[in-house]
Amino acid sequence: MAGQIDARELRRRAREYVEHERDERFRAEVERLLESDDADELTDRFYEHLEFGTGGLRGVIGGGFNRMNPLVVARATEGLARYVSSHGDRSADGTLRAVVAYDCRRYSDAFALQTALVFAANGIRAYLFPTLRPTPVLSFAVRRLGASVGVVVTASHNPPEYNGYKVYWSDGAQVVAPHDSAIISEVRAVSGAPALIGREEALEQGMLVYLDDRMDDEFAAMVKRQSVRPRLVRDTGEDLKIVYTPLHGTGAVMVERVLGELGLRVVTVAEQREPDGEFPTVESPNPEEASALERALALAMEERADIVMATDPDADRIGVAVPAGGGFELLTGNQLGALLADYVLGGRRECGTLPEKPVFVKTIVTTELQRKVAEHHGARVYDTLTGFKHIATVMRRLEEHPQEGTYVLGGEESYGYLIGTEVRDKDAITAAMITAELALYQRSRGRTVLERLHELYDQFGYYEEIQISRYFRGLSGSRTIAELMKRLRAESPRHIAGVPVHLVKDYQAHTTADLAANEVRHDIDLPSSNVLQFILEDETVVSARPSGTEPKIKFYASVSSPAGTPLETARQEVRDELHRIREWVDEQLAVIGAS
Repeated sequence: MAGQIDARELRRRAREYVEHERDERFRAEVERLLESDDADELTDRFYEHLEFGTGGLRGVIGGGFNRMNPLVVARATEGLARYVSSHGDRSADGTLRAVVAYDCRRYSDAFALQTALVFAANGIRAYLFPTLRPTPVLSFAVRRLGASVGVVVTASHNPPEYNGYKVYWSDGAQVVAPHDSAIISEVRAVSGAPALIGREEALEQGMLVYLDDRMDDEFAAMVKRQSVRPRLVRDTGEDLKIVYTPLHGTGAVMVERVLGELGLRVVTVAEQREPDGEFPTVESPNPEEASALERALALAMEERADIVMATDPDADRIGVAVPAGGGFELLTGNQLGALLADYVLGGRRECGTLPEKPVFVKTIVTTELQRKVAEHHGARVYDTLTGFKHIATVMRRLEEHPQEGTYVLGGEESYGYLIGTEVRDKDAITAAMITAELALYQRSRGRTVLERLHELYDQFGYYEEIQISRYFRGLSGSRTIAELMKRLRAESPRHIAGVPVHLVKDYQAHTTADLAANEVRHDIDLPSSNVLQFILEDETVVSARPSGTEPKIKFYASVSSPAGTPLETARQEVRDELHRIREWVDEQLAVIGAS
C-alpha cells in the first residue's frame, strides 16, 4: 500500500519505468512528474503494479507501473509468452501461434502491435488483425488458426481513459485454472525491458503475419450457420427494419455485413457509426444503460423501426429495445436471454435440429426464468460462476463427455450471449442475427416480441431483477469490500426485506447453510469464488459479489411471482419487494461508508 512506500522508493520506481519505457509519449509523462515532484500522482502511478488478473489487464492509460502503457503491456506479454512456450498447445505444424486483435480505444493499435512483436521475439508467430475487430472474431480466429493463445486489446465498456488486455487460450476461451494462476506468476516475475523485435524484421522472418479478409468471410459464414429458420429470414427478412448503433466501437464491422447479407434492413446511427475511443456522443458506451441508446431510440421513432440494437465497443454484448405503447421498451439482459432460450431451443425442437440432449448454460446471478424456459423445451441447465470463461468450461467438458449433452446456447444477465460452439466468448454479432430472426418469427405468428415475453411470464411467473453497484474509492477500497464480505459471512442475515432467509450459499467455501434445519452442506461443485447468495423462502435470490475488474461490490436481486398472476399485479408485488431489498442493501453499505 502507498502508506508503506516512501517518496524515495516511489521515485526509484519512476526512474526504473523511464529507463525501460521505449515509447516517448509515456516516458515523457513520468519524466515531467519527476521534475515537478508531484507526490500524489507518483503515488497513484507507482504504489503498486497494475494487477494482471485471471482475465488479463485493465486500467487507466498513462505512464507508470499502475497504468496501461507499452511497457506494462510488453511485460505482461513477455510473461504470457514464457508460459505459452513451455505449456502452450502447438498447431498442426508444430509451431506456437498467437492471434492479436484490438478495438477502437486510445492506443489500442499500438498496444496490439507491441503485443505481437513481443510474441514474435519469443519465437511465437503472431497473427495480427490489421484493423479493429470484435472480440468474438478474435475467439473464432484462435480456434480456426489452431493458435496457442490469443489477446484482444480492449476495455469493453469502461470510460475512455481505460484500456485493457484480455487473454484467450487455445480453445478460444479466456484462460481458466490451472493456466490463469500460472500465467500470473510468470507475468509477476518479469522485470527490466522485455524482448522486442522490430516490425519489419518480424515480417521478414515470418513471425508477424497480418490477417486478411478471409477470416472475416469465415466468421460471417459461421454466424449465418447459427440461424434457426434460415428460410424465414430469406423469405421475409426485408420486412424487418432494424436501427443499430455500434456506440463508436467495432460492431459495425460485422453486424452491418451479416444482417445486410441476409436481406435485413439496417439503419445505423450515423453519428455513432465510426470507431472513436473518446465515445463523444455517450456518457458511457454501455448497452446496459438506457442513456447510451438515446440516439438510436430517437432514430427508431423517426424510421418506425421494428427493433433497436446496440453493441458495446468490442461487440461482445448487445442491448435491445422493442416497440411498446407508441414508443420503445429496453429489454433487460435477463429478459432477452429468456427470449433467446425460448426461440432457439423451441425453434430447433420444432424444426428437428435440436440435439438429443440439449444443454443451456447460465450464471448463478442470472434469472431463474431462463431455467424454466430451457427445461420446458427439454434442455438440461447448467449454472456457472459469473464470467463467460466458466460457460466455456462447461462447453469444453461437454465435448470431452458428449454423453452428458450438447451445448446449444448460454448467457449471463449482463447482456452477453453465445449461440453455437464456434466462438468461446460472448458474441453480439450472432446474438443480433438471432434476435432479428426472433422478431421476424413472432411477427409471423401475429404477435410482438414483448407479447411473447408476457406469454412467458404468464406461463412461468413474472421475474424482475436489479443490480446495485457501489464503488469504494482510494487505496483502502479493496480492504473495505473484504470487510463487508467478512461481516456478511459472520453475521448472516435471518431476514431480508421482511422475508425469512432459507439458504445461504457460500461459493468460496463451497457450502450451503440451511438456516431452518441448522445444517451446512458441502454441495457446491464450482470453482471457489468470493460470492454469497441468500435464497429467501419466497424463492427470491440476493447475491453479493465483489467485482473482479473494478473497485466495487455488486448486489444482485431476483424476485418472482407465481405463474398465472395478472401481469400488473405481479409487477407491483415484485417491485415492492425489490424496493425493500434495495433498502436492505443500502443499510449494509451504510455501515462501511460506500460512495
